[in-house]
Amino acid sequence: MSDDLSQLNFEAAARLYKWPSLGNLRREDRTPYMVAEGTLDECIRDFMAKPERSRHLYEIRTTPQAPLVGDILSPEHIVELSRLRDFL
Repeated sequence: MSDDLSQLNFEAAARLYKWPSLGNLRREDRTPYMVAEGTLDECIRDFMAKPERSRHLYEIRTTPQAPLVGDILSPEHIVELSRLRDFL
């Protein structure tokens, strides 16, 4: 696992998306829209700056980095990557 962590590229291109919402719930009948573009690190920082109560409305899209990073990162996955980034 530590080899996987050292291979993570936080400088990879990424985009932060937000799902349209109603009553703080995702509108699954709509498509998410981009709110930020930059590196994976920048998008993680932007996400973590959002209020915790609304983070479930966001996702990050980036180039997959197997086995730890898929092409669409869920809010839970983003929080975990944020923790890992702080230890690297």
